[in-house]
Amino acid sequence: MAAGAESMEVDATKAPPAAASDIPKAELAPGLEISRIVKGCWQLSGGHVGERATDRTSGQAAIDDFQAFVAAGITTFDTADIYGPSEALIGRYLASHPTEKPAVQVLTKFCCFGDSMNAAKELRFSIDASRQRLGVESLDLVQFYWHTYSNKSYVAAALNLAALQKKGKVKHVGATNFDVPRLKEMSEAGVKIVNNQVQYSLLDRRPENGMAAYCAEQGIKLLPYGVLAGGILSDKYLGASPDDLKINTYSKSKYASVIGQAGGWDWFQASRGCGGGVTLLQALSEVGKKHGVSIADVAARWVLERPQVAGVIVGARNTSHVDDLKKVFTFQLDDADKAAIDAVLAAGKQAEGDCYSWERGGKW
Repeated sequence: MAAGAESMEVDATKAPPAAASDIPKAELAPGLEISRIVKGCWQLSGGHVGERATDRTSGQAAIDDFQAFVAAGITTFDTADIYGPSEALIGRYLASHPTEKPAVQVLTKFCCFGDSMNAAKELRFSIDASRQRLGVESLDLVQFYWHTYSNKSYVAAALNLAALQKKGKVKHVGATNFDVPRLKEMSEAGVKIVNNQVQYSLLDRRPENGMAAYCAEQGIKLLPYGVLAGGILSDKYLGASPDDLKINTYSKSKYASVIGQAGGWDWFQASRGCGGGVTLLQALSEVGKKHGVSIADVAARWVLERPQVAGVIVGARNTSHVDDLKKVFTFQLDDADKAAIDAVLAAGKQAEGDCYSWERGGKW
């Protein structure tokens, strides 16, 4: 383990249960503390309207909703890969709440799609645009994404990002959806990467295929998204059939395909009238009843207790789940809970690939 890595690790299993209104903080990087539940803003980038009666993903409604999260102690916001819309909304919120601005952390991104992008030029423009939209001199964290590994310029782009860090435009450099070999290349080139934002949930345990171990050695934190699978890991779908799942947002489309890779619908939640063993949602429901919390709380807690996880990103189309999220820290998973969950996971399909390899055409 690298020097300092042990002190950086968050051991949620040893922390006492928190009060219902208490969202703990964790150090993501030196000088950067985040709330352990992070408001994910992918839902603010378009394609997440869902049911229009409950949609608050754009305009003043989205801006107003930030206040409820901050009041609950969820003071960290993570922008989308199409970061412009979400950054603009966050910036408008911060501008209208200047007294709260110092207590808020914004984790943004620089994303490269395709292998023809002039990363050096685009990077400079992108960072300045992010600073302007958010109304800050220096970005708290920029998480770097590179889609096409056949273009080897990702190391040069990461070094350019580190150069902007030295100029004070960026406080910390992170990564998102990089695999272990590429993360290692950038680190060995001299880029100090403080976190890797990856998909990690009861449905997707790919970070356990080497990523968590490498990050522990290097003192890199994991910041998982997809923790609730776009809301599919919730009480709403207990006892549901596949026909009950309306694919009306980008996130539901994404995570419905993940269920297929992880074990299929009958493993996740058997259709009404089907026999067989305990499904994942049934097991989570029993654990939740024991602790007086929801399926979503159990799913989030499971990820929070994994090694190297500093916090979890939970996307939100509105504020309806804020009160429930505060319950995540009122309980801990005991040995019996973990055994019941592990038994269901063992009946599913454990992934073999690295983080985000499947999305790039590799194996699950």
